[in-house]
Amino acid sequence: MALSRRFALGLISAAALAGSLVPAAAEDTIKIGMAAPLTGVAAEVGHFQQAGAELGIERVNAEGGALGRKFELVIEDDQTTNPGIVLAFSRLINRGDLVAVLASLRSTQVNAISADAKRAGIPVFFGGTDPSLTQNGNPWFFRTRPNDSFSAKVIADYGVNTLGKKKWAIVHSTDAFGTAGAKALTASLKALGIEPVLVQGFNNSQADMTPIVLAVRQSGADIIASYTPLETDVAVLARQFKQFGINAPWVGSASVASTTALQLAGPALHGTFAVADYNSAANDEAKVYFDAFSKKVGRPPDYTSAWTYDSIRLIAEAVKKAGSTEPAKVREALLSLKDFKGAEGTYNFDQNGDGLRGYNIVRNDKGTIVFERHISFDK
Repeated sequence: MALSRRFALGLISAAALAGSLVPAAAEDTIKIGMAAPLTGVAAEVGHFQQAGAELGIERVNAEGGALGRKFELVIEDDQTTNPGIVLAFSRLINRGDLVAVLASLRSTQVNAISADAKRAGIPVFFGGTDPSLTQNGNPWFFRTRPNDSFSAKVIADYGVNTLGKKKWAIVHSTDAFGTAGAKALTASLKALGIEPVLVQGFNNSQADMTPIVLAVRQSGADIIASYTPLETDVAVLARQFKQFGINAPWVGSASVASTTALQLAGPALHGTFAVADYNSAANDEAKVYFDAFSKKVGRPPDYTSAWTYDSIRLIAEAVKKAGSTEPAKVREALLSLKDFKGAEGTYNFDQNGDGLRGYNIVRNDKGTIVFERHISFDK
């Protein structure tokens, strides 16, 4: 049946009106970008990061959002590679409608986008812990985990003063994270009068760790410290330490106590220690997050997701304090936040963009991560 001219015009007008309403509704949300490893070797971790950010969005929106607007997450896959995150970050920035971006947990990936992040001119949050990342004059970088100048001090303090160990073997990945961590730990041990008996690097995703493990055994070390970002590498090391009969205490970076490493390595990690910026027993907000994440995901959270949850909440608080989504005003508001309580700890950002200054020591008690103590430093 032919439509009347009036009816047809009415449909056209209605369609035009509907079309004009859709962008307006979309623009009404405050959009936060996120580059996460949804594919590649760290894909499981990437999905944890995404779940943490989504929980942050849910909490912010349940509390009324900011400036009368809800938050929305926009995600790009970084494929667990440096070229991948450069492309993902570029896609996010080129949208032109983001208030902030959550970048990577991996220091080497954060370093890969450093120049682009500086040019983008919006706050970029990340979880990479290489201390140098916030010391290169980028005013838009905000780190929502403590950096490894603090983790190294905590590992050295605990290993020497609590465990009483003097002969240290340090094994580390040769990427930005592992190299910086090993350097910081060596310096922290020297401050305590100790020279490591071994400092040994290895490549990420190295299938056979036998040369590393044999070097540790031949060194006569009575304690092992490690800095490695990949949980798969932690699992390989753990199994081969056991295979070669190495039973010295192991105090590692946060990956040693991660949910993924526990699943991959099983009993081979029992009895190990780690520095963990997130632990459910560390503070009240950490417990709230533990309950929410466990309910949503069906597994307990760890450091790989807590920082994204905190980042979303920090952005919301800054937007409310600034009364604006203008990047420069949001940045200034972030720097002026005092004692913000997050799942990772209490945030006070310095001018470099570092917000936390301490770590928890945790122990693997037959597969359960047990909180030992929190060690914090003012500087």
